[in-house]
Amino acid sequence: MDISVYRPGELSAADRAAWTAFQSKAHLNGSPGLANPFLSPEFTLAVGRCRRGVRIAVVREDDEPAAFFPFRRTTTGVGRAVGLGISDCQGLVHRPGFTWEAHDLLRACGLAVWEFDHLVEGQEPFEAGASGTFPSPVVDLDQGYETYLRRLRAKSPKFTRTTLAKERRLGRDAGGLRYVHDERDPAVLRTLTDWKSAQYRRTGRSDRFAHSWISHLVQQLYHTRREPFAGILSVLYADGKPVAAHFGLRTERVMACWFPAYDPSFAKYSPGLILHLRMAEAAAADGIAYMDLGRGRKDYKDSLKTRDLSVSEGWVTRRHPVAFGHRAHRAPARALRNAVLSRPELFEPADRILKRMGKIRSRREVTAIPTKT
Repeated sequence: MDISVYRPGELSAADRAAWTAFQSKAHLNGSPGLANPFLSPEFTLAVGRCRRGVRIAVVREDDEPAAFFPFRRTTTGVGRAVGLGISDCQGLVHRPGFTWEAHDLLRACGLAVWEFDHLVEGQEPFEAGASGTFPSPVVDLDQGYETYLRRLRAKSPKFTRTTLAKERRLGRDAGGLRYVHDERDPAVLRTLTDWKSAQYRRTGRSDRFAHSWISHLVQQLYHTRREPFAGILSVLYADGKPVAAHFGLRTERVMACWFPAYDPSFAKYSPGLILHLRMAEAAAADGIAYMDLGRGRKDYKDSLKTRDLSVSEGWVTRRHPVAFGHRAHRAPARALRNAVLSRPELFEPADRILKRMGKIRSRREVTAIPTKT
């Protein structure tokens, strides 16, 4: 087994094609999770254009690619999953039957530790270092949208009935609805990111789009079109104006949901839920097997999902001082965060405090805007 480490721009066209081929056949080889867009070469290459330290280890057997391991490395040998914090699927993409030893891989990559928070299922050498496993809800569409809708009505009859009624009411009140599954107007993407930033601030969360690299990454992926990978902007219009939008990524069989948001003035109609049903219908017609809603405790995900995948978080480490120091620094904060998220008696009061702080921050931002005289 031979392991070579490349910068993103050094990856050959043949290696990219092999990587994509592993993903396209993953569902036939018992590893459907490997088809996730966050594991695509396009995502890694885009992150590499926005952040330093991105590398790709290519493992070869008999001079042929057997596996691809994307990571981000610091000068001290701390490794992280590519896009850690915003990537909903991480791991090593490989051909059927490939096995590896985690410590040997880290050594070849010059890593003392590799940290992940959305490790895909079936990565046993990495799962040994997992500190926790969490559900990641999905919407199955491989049998078509009508089958999904029948299952949804049976599982969540009140939710389905209410959402479809709100869709009809919004159409009547607004003078008609229009859905665009793959909107190519970049001005609408700016509208979405503005909505999302306001939502982060309003709910007391950190605004991801305040980080320039994330904004640049989304812009790059929006313009990426390399079959079968694409960035997809889906928009629900009412009376010709956007009321809800979502930006996500797709491969041949998987659509990864990423950044949804809506116009708060239409909140009573639940436009985000209407949008997700329209997305499911269009994705099913486009041959998508499932929509990955991503790890996270959200009521709308529980209502829409048909089942859960599992993702893990943790560290793979070598016996190295840097690894011990990194884990000692990161583990307490991770454990506290997960304890709060997993226990309603802790999460609900913490969420109320964050939202109260968000309202205060939003009011201060409004009063700080100078008025014209």
